[in-house]
Amino acid sequence: MATEKKYKTFRSFYPYYLTEHGDLTNRTLHFIGTAGLFVILVVAIVLQKWWMLALIPVCGYGFAWVGHYFIEKNKPATFTYPLYSLGKEQSGNHEYRNHP
Repeated sequence: MATEKKYKTFRSFYPYYLTEHGDLTNRTLHFIGTAGLFVILVVAIVLQKWWMLALIPVCGYGFAWVGHYFIEKNKPATFTYPLYSLGKEQSGNHEYRNHP
């Protein structure tokens, strides 16, 4: 039987998300991974090197997971709340970037 998720809305999920991203280095790694995946996407399209698309999850998740496992020492929310996490990463929210 599947475990029921604690957060039913993005609004209720957001404070938890901030606690999982308290370290500036972790947040920077998230930014690098997200920016990198967009660079890979554009380069793949421009050069028509479709194999490069396989690098997108490696770049996007790789940087974030390093930040979580080695810096924050926690489990990425992506595993339990993939849509909420992805939405937060892409929002570029001022509060997230400046979170202590």
